[in-house]
Amino acid sequence: MNIDLSGALWFKSAHSESSGQCVEVAFLGGDMIGVRDSKNPTGPALVFTPGEWAAFTAGVTDGEFDHHA
Repeated sequence: MNIDLSGALWFKSAHSESSGQCVEVAFLGGDMIGVRDSKNPTGPALVFTPGEWAAFTAGVTDGEFDHHA
């Protein structure tokens, strides 16, 4: 699936740290959600369906992706 991201309005969370370790999100046409590395805005982006995004954000909220050394 090719989605044109050239007109996307990217934003970072207000909770982002100034360390540069951030992602940016854009709400795209067709209810799709784009995610990219804020340090590489011309690099690749991931695109999620609404259901995928809901599952991902629920996992983040639940700590599913917390790194435990």
